[in-house]
Amino acid sequence: MGLNNKAADGYDRDSTIGCPPRSFRKAVRPALKGIILTILFDGIAYGMLLFVLACGLSVTLGLMNFVNLAHGAFAMAGGYITVVLVNRMGVPFLLGLPLAFVVTAAIGALFERTLYVHVYGKSHLDQVLFTIGLVFMAVAAVDYVMGSSQQFVQIPQWLQGQIDVFGVGVGKYRLLIIIVCGLLTVALQLILTKTRFGSRLRAAVDDQRVARGLGVNVNAVFGLTFAFGSGLAGLGGALGAEILGLDPIFPLKYMIYFLIVVTVGGTSSITGPFLASILLGLGDVAGKYYMPKLGAFVIYTIMIVVLIWRPQGLFARPVGR
Repeated sequence: MGLNNKAADGYDRDSTIGCPPRSFRKAVRPALKGIILTILFDGIAYGMLLFVLACGLSVTLGLMNFVNLAHGAFAMAGGYITVVLVNRMGVPFLLGLPLAFVVTAAIGALFERTLYVHVYGKSHLDQVLFTIGLVFMAVAAVDYVMGSSQQFVQIPQWLQGQIDVFGVGVGKYRLLIIIVCGLLTVALQLILTKTRFGSRLRAAVDDQRVARGLGVNVNAVFGLTFAFGSGLAGLGGALGAEILGLDPIFPLKYMIYFLIVVTVGGTSSITGPFLASILLGLGDVAGKYYMPKLGAFVIYTIMIVVLIWRPQGLFARPVGR
């Protein structure tokens, strides 16, 4: 007569007291694996989007030593440019992305030559007051022209829905964000470390007088750097418009996120803000999934812990004495 290995309540007799039955655990494991992979994928996508949005600020703050709190306004400009081009003018979405970059970079170049150039030599407090004033002006202008309702970009049909990757449903649009942002990260790192322009920029930052003596046009280098950072912000705003949504307070809403990325990652390289963006993206997504009521505080907790541990940033090079 065979022994029945099941108790009346369905639990395995040889299992630890209080543990669920094996059949239940076998059913839960794939679901748990899927949840973890989904959080990882969404967190990486969100983190890369944060990096593209914030890397321009990292460049201007870390390399040019300029505090530009109006950086989010350029991201908002890129998002609204894409909304107008794609939603109202019928421009293909993939064409709208580079157009958003180019137009926002042109706006950044114009502002840099007419406004920002006059505050490069000012104190950080003056720069903060000047750029935060520009933010409020941009908020008022966008509210007047585009309205206060939240807007989204209409992405094409082939970017909607999900595809199956390792048994997990992966959003096509988020996969596009990971690919585009990953390529941009590699290109930006190569430009800053392997090109003549990158060496000229570093020389201009280290000592402007010596750089000018060597024939480097410091004003042109700073202008191109600022325009490129503004263009990246605009591209990030264009990519993030579908996920984050656009409204006039966008620069104020996400300003703290940009600052956290730069602060946690450090300003001595691009690698630090990139890794910090991934860390913060994963922490924010996981926190909002497991602790919906407290999830928004996870990213601030990470920032506080990192700054107590390493005030110069998690991935910044230690300063020699």
